Amino acid sequence: MSRSSPGPTWPPRSSPRAPPSRDDRGRPRAPRGRRPDRDRRRPAQPGHRHERTRRGPGSTILGTRVLGHSVDDRPIRAWHLGEVGQPEVVLIATMHGNEAAPAQILRSLRDGRAIRGVDLWVVPTYNPDGRAAHTRANAHGVDLNRNYPFHWVDLDGNYESGPQAASEPETRAMMRFLRKVRPDWILSFHQPLHGVDTDTKRPAFSRRVARHLDLPRKSFTCGGVCHGTMTGWFNHRFDGTAVTVEYGAHPKRRLMRAKAPRQVLSVWDAFRGVPSVGHDG
Repeated sequence: MSRSSPGPTWPPRSSPRAPPSRDDRGRPRAPRGRRPDRDRRRPAQPGHRHERTRRGPGSTILGTRVLGHSVDDRPIRAWHLGEVGQPEVVLIATMHGNEAAPAQILRSLRDGRAIRGVDLWVVPTYNPDGRAAHTRANAHGVDLNRNYPFHWVDLDGNYESGPQAASEPETRAMMRFLRKVRPDWILSFHQPLHGVDTDTKRPAFSRRVARHLDLPRKSFTCGGVCHGTMTGWFNHRFDGTAVTVEYGAHPKRRLMRAKAPRQVLSVWDAFRGVPSVGHDG
């Protein structure tokens, strides 16, 4: 991972980026003349780039976006939740198709009550082909977490890194998405090592995550250098911080669906539901 000099740890950066221009409904306005972000190797798919969802009372979903498509043409979807203008957070699960339990956390956040206090994107199934086949790798046999263009090397076997960095459509889709959103914080959920990586550029934040998720602090060094990882690439290229969170091999369903979603929100002092309002008399 990057050894960039640490920035502020918590709360989020005191000098956030200038907010983008917004339309009359408060939604970010796309820059003029820019085409929608898409994989140039794939023809455009009308209606698949961004889908606004009608928000009813208590709904948590602001909108959905298809980030791209997998090798086998399955869509990679992200859901936008919470409140625009709050700390920007991206949660990613099922980068490895045989590590699917933490996706329940993200689906619970998506399907539950409205979220307050954080501007949140969730990607429950980043590797849909691997999920369908119950394999670590994508349909090309590539480990997506060894395919990013940071310390990439040619690896074989269980950690097959692909013919070159960013060779996989799933990798390129996520890179485009993160370049566009530029979140303050990313949590990348995995299994089964049971801990939170504190070998990051902002260890204090990693310790906070471990405390709130009730997981041990660990150093995931991959036996030396973590080649081609998403967190390493993001931490090297952007001001925000990406942290790896590992649950055990068989976490309890209640933890994934009920307790862990609340714990994740508490990292940013966020919560579900409408704040209580006092009444006169």
